[in-house]
Amino acid sequence: MDGTPAAENTARRKRMVLSNLLRYTVEEKGLLSTNPLNRIDWTPPETDDEIDFRYVPGPDLARSFLQAVRETGPRGDHLEGFFGCLYYAAMRPAEIASLKGSGCTLPPDTAEAAEEWGELLLGESRPEVGGGWTDDGASYETRGLKRRARGATRSIPIPPVLVRMLRAHMDTYGVAPDGRLFRAAEGGRVRSTEYCEVWAAARAAVLSKEDAATPLAEVPYSLRHAGVSLWIKSGVDPMEVARRAGHSIAVLFRFYAKILRGEQSRSNQLISRELNGG
Repeated sequence: MDGTPAAENTARRKRMVLSNLLRYTVEEKGLLSTNPLNRIDWTPPETDDEIDFRYVPGPDLARSFLQAVRETGPRGDHLEGFFGCLYYAAMRPAEIASLKGSGCTLPPDTAEAAEEWGELLLGESRPEVGGGWTDDGASYETRGLKRRARGATRSIPIPPVLVRMLRAHMDTYGVAPDGRLFRAAEGGRVRSTEYCEVWAAARAAVLSKEDAATPLAEVPYSLRHAGVSLWIKSGVDPMEVARRAGHSIAVLFRFYAKILRGEQSRSNQLISRELNGG
């Protein structure tokens, strides 16, 4: 609108909408004999989907953010587990909004089981949408998991630190009538404006003014990128990383190519060791 070039993804999305509109005009309404867009010699702009890992927080910084979230006040204390799921389970916010107590398999709260892993079972998500686009006017819609058939599930093993975080959350706040762990003050879905406000306060408390002026951990979703990056750097097989994160392997390689390329040295060493007789 200001005369500058639109972002690559915006251009692609607008063209897709226009193409669908014209195809509907041809195939469903019969108002046009052919789709005129097909006669235009135009190639969508190339996009660079690789994440800029200069601005993805490392483990120490991620833990500092989580502590700062808790210290922002009562709302931050309630949402600590929400942000913990973003980082330690690399969940999407829409998936966390639907997480239920029945989907959390946590080891016993005993000294012997203190270092045991738990598991989360995901089966739905609640992405935010405009109220004008939902049947009941709600600001969210209950759907299946992203890019999966409705009814499909995904399990994510979670480390002891997140087990303790979620157990403490349920002990303190309980669950909503429908079993959800995280909810707004009136019981609805936690809005992005709400958790982004908490994140902004935590970010300001942790970062220097110089770092805060950069895109470093600019949005809560940075924690998901940080979690997936940590798995890759830890040597987890990319196929398993993709499964836990709810990605296809192609999407994982497109977004996390820099990290995966960085692991080539380790892979070369393993292959050399086998070539040299173990």
